[in-house]
Amino acid sequence: MPQTLAEKILNSHSREEVTGPGQIVRCRVSLVLANDITAPLAIDSLRKMEADAVFDRDRVALVCDHFTPNRDIASARQVKLVREFAREQNITHYYEGGDVGVEHALLPELGLVGPGDIVIGADSHTCTYGALGAFATGLGSTDVAAGMALGETWFKVPETIRVRIKGKIPPDVCSKDVILKIIGELGVDGALYRALEFGGDGVREMDLEARMTMANMAIEAGGKAGLFAADAATVKYCREHGRDTAGELYPDQGAEYCRQVDIDAGELTPLVACPHLPDNVHPAGELARVRVDQVVLGSCTNGRISDLRQAAEIIRGRRVAAGVRFIVLPATPEVYKQALREGLLEIFMQAGAIIGPPTCGPCLGGHMGILAEGEVCLATTNRNFKGRMGSLESFVYLAGPKVAAATAVNGRISAPGDI
Repeated sequence: MPQTLAEKILNSHSREEVTGPGQIVRCRVSLVLANDITAPLAIDSLRKMEADAVFDRDRVALVCDHFTPNRDIASARQVKLVREFAREQNITHYYEGGDVGVEHALLPELGLVGPGDIVIGADSHTCTYGALGAFATGLGSTDVAAGMALGETWFKVPETIRVRIKGKIPPDVCSKDVILKIIGELGVDGALYRALEFGGDGVREMDLEARMTMANMAIEAGGKAGLFAADAATVKYCREHGRDTAGELYPDQGAEYCRQVDIDAGELTPLVACPHLPDNVHPAGELARVRVDQVVLGSCTNGRISDLRQAAEIIRGRRVAAGVRFIVLPATPEVYKQALREGLLEIFMQAGAIIGPPTCGPCLGGHMGILAEGEVCLATTNRNFKGRMGSLESFVYLAGPKVAAATAVNGRISAPGDI
């Protein structure tokens, strides 16, 4: 029978045939991921299972990106525990210090994820790798511990929502606006335990970094996974990053979907998700009275080189508004070095921005940009829940890098055309 991308990938990793949504299947995994917050819990669970070793030291990735560089004694202990476990197990893919980047930007860059993979991670935004044609999803630390020990896990085969993006994206709009539009239409639970499968002529124009932004936020609509077909652009990206065996992967003609959502990209304007949910989406032009105290450019959603380029193009030759903290966090060391080579960091610094290291930092209220009571932040991150970035009395708005740069210059929420 014709299969969706999710069904096709799960089928290729299972000993039993996938026949449709709702079926429980056991699947071999390609990679298991945890970070400095979730890995200690997984390691503790692994010990309690009395597992002596991980199933494959080359297929476990431990990335210390959330509270690092260590923000306090507690976070230093977390990283120490993960480091010692990585040494004990001789884990190939352990990253901290100068090698670490935000995990969901780092692993694609290192060629560790690709078409047809199944990736499980103790982090909800593991779904990012769906941009490369992988079935990637977040699990709890105990399930991830079992995956580390066994090299397999179980899934309920999800229904799939087909999202068709039509038309050409306008110059002031980016893929963050596209996914915010989708989340606004579906709601934060509209894709609960469903896969979002993105397609259409609008997708074919997107580069892989733009697709990663969209797949990253599938979870914000409740999605189990966010998937793009692995086309020629995907294969090219993967091979440039060391995945020489990458091949194209498409859903079957005639595959069954539980719903189809059509998005006309040509009609989109810059969008912003207002507090305190990612589906509270409004045009940036309607929020011009909202003044900000802080702007954050970075995270696993929008901290890649293309995001920094978009923001730098707008802020070049301008200054950050008085009273605004503009924090720029390149997502990986390679992104940082490329931004340095291209002069982007100098553009940001001349504008009055603060440049930080590759870290999740303020995205989850970790450090390097915590908000006090009453403060307002516009961020290129993925969540704006109450208290997400600091005080329960603070306010977080979500937008793309172009809106972030324009907002930093004006000191109030602004579309690029407002500069």
